[in-house]
Amino acid sequence: MKRPLHILRSLSLTAFFSFATPIVLAGSALMLLAGIGLLPGLQAIAHSGTLSVLYFLATFGSGHPLTGSLVIGLTWSLVGVLFDFCTVYRYELP
Repeated sequence: MKRPLHILRSLSLTAFFSFATPIVLAGSALMLLAGIGLLPGLQAIAHSGTLSVLYFLATFGSGHPLTGSLVIGLTWSLVGVLFDFCTVYRYELP
């Protein structure tokens, strides 16, 4: 009984961290650009960068950046779970 719980815990942690990683990266990029926008003379660069990130996210979200970030997060989560399951299958199952 310990083995299925170990596998389930591993898959759930992998899914969570794989989902959170692109969300945190996109949020960090937007926060960094917002911080750059506070510096004198760099507002245009920050605005251009922010629009680029939002357009990139909107591409995957049918025009909505929030939906795009969720789609990217779910995709990364699925890929992370598949990789983790393959690793568990190869090295831990008899």
